[in-house]
Amino acid sequence: MTTLPRPGRTFPAAFRWGAATASYQIEGAVDEDGRGRSIWDTFSATPGRTLDGHTGAVAADHYHRTAEDIAIMQGLGLDAYRFSLAWPRIQPTGAGAVNQAGLDFYSRLVDDLLAAGIDPVVTLYHWDLPQALEDAGGWPSRETALRFGDYARTTVEALGDRVKVWTTLNEPWCTAYLGYGSGVHAPGRQEPAAALAAVHHLNLAHGLAGAAVRDVLGEQGTLSLTLNLHVARPDDPSNPQDVDAARRIDALANRCFLEPVLDGRYPVDLLEDTAAVTDWSFVRDGDLEITRTGLDVLGVNYYSTQRVRHYTADHARSMADGHGASAATPWIAAESVEFLEQPGPYTAMGWNIDPSGMTELLTGLARTYPELPLMITENGAAFEDDVSADGRVHDAERVSYVARHVDAVGQAMDAGADVRGYFVWSLMDNFEWAYGYHRRFGIVRIDYETLERTWKDSAYWYRELVRTHALPPVEIAADLA
Repeated sequence: MTTLPRPGRTFPAAFRWGAATASYQIEGAVDEDGRGRSIWDTFSATPGRTLDGHTGAVAADHYHRTAEDIAIMQGLGLDAYRFSLAWPRIQPTGAGAVNQAGLDFYSRLVDDLLAAGIDPVVTLYHWDLPQALEDAGGWPSRETALRFGDYARTTVEALGDRVKVWTTLNEPWCTAYLGYGSGVHAPGRQEPAAALAAVHHLNLAHGLAGAAVRDVLGEQGTLSLTLNLHVARPDDPSNPQDVDAARRIDALANRCFLEPVLDGRYPVDLLEDTAAVTDWSFVRDGDLEITRTGLDVLGVNYYSTQRVRHYTADHARSMADGHGASAATPWIAAESVEFLEQPGPYTAMGWNIDPSGMTELLTGLARTYPELPLMITENGAAFEDDVSADGRVHDAERVSYVARHVDAVGQAMDAGADVRGYFVWSLMDNFEWAYGYHRRFGIVRIDYETLERTWKDSAYWYRELVRTHALPPVEIAADLA
């Protein structure tokens, strides 16, 4: 376990500390109170799609245990809680009348958070698309973006008197490329042109939802978008072909979302790279005026880095990109790029641990968009957690991971990046998508047999960080209960 480069680093009093979750990963209650079916209900119930056929039908049962979970958040001293709304719980088919029972659930959750002194940070979409909309075409269809705009307006009107921070989408890269490119996420399609159409319609959906936030809340609302921006480094920075490989991945992973939202355009090199796949005619006149919302804060999710080089076709292509094995690729029109295995250590996801990538990402954003505030909306790690004989979960690897990455955020702030807060992923163990319940990211352990919650050492350590705004030594985590 590597120690901190700078133990005791302090953060400003205004810096916000939180934890994050997502609706399908924790709520359960998929058939209760009028909730409609989502693409993840369908995907996870399809044999072979998830490890051991696990589904989110129960998950962490947060739907029935919100009081207990808010008490945990309050015990941690959190300033804010980032959670997502299940679109099919609010609009069962993605259109039409609101399911009042579903909206009431989130209204009560917001009220209870505020009563506990915790600010709600709401994500409108974290991957659980109503199945009826997928049946009608899904995100490759323009109609889905239009319906999302309606859903956003309805929800902001209902909750906006109490919720000020609104994130439109979580990681649209995953929705588009893993859902419609490689097929390792719901809905499991492998259609390159459809994946690129989904990219645009997700950007359009953000623009329509952003307009709703600003129309309803005006200056009282905070508009955000959360991206899992990739740090793809060239294997040989002196090799122009490797540098171009990194450029191609940057266009597909990062600039295809940043530039429509912040600059009102798609990268010219992206359009050129993908011209053999699509002519991008789904981008209509006026669309980029809608997508160009600007942001009050950009949400940044960071876990690991990638190492890429030009593929010479004289050997088996390496695709160690960390995004799941599939016969199809999420990297559309990037056949000339290969992803190389990286030095460890690794998390249980097989992702390399490299806090310097966090600093590199944040400082790069600050250089490109110097006026844009940033928020770390997800950062954390899965490890093989065990309950010790003393009943504790001594997750020293996770404590080290979080501590080193929080320190990396501090380094970026020292270099001038305007970072406003940090949300650990995740508050609790949960349904980890195609990995089912085989990967544990939580700082609170869930016993999936009894649904008992147990604070891990990382939770006690994080509580101390939140309380003091200074990095505690990692070595004291086991003594903080």
